[in-house]
Amino acid sequence: MDPKTPQSHLIPRTRDGWIATISFVALFMLAMPPVTHTVLNRVEPWVGGLPFFYAALLLVYVGLIGILVWTLRRGV
Repeated sequence: MDPKTPQSHLIPRTRDGWIATISFVALFMLAMPPVTHTVLNRVEPWVGGLPFFYAALLLVYVGLIGILVWTLRRGV
């Protein structure tokens, strides 16, 4: 890369940045319609007083927030 050309902010620069980006995207894909409509769309089982769908999405969202907190603490 040319030293005069600034590096893009869209591409992670550190190992921790790559780990955070890949894990966030992979976990975020669990909250998208192909997965939610086929795998997580179960009405019958209840987990902790919530339908399985809501409990599974709660875990996914808590995981996403956990990744963001981890990146904040690591200073990525």
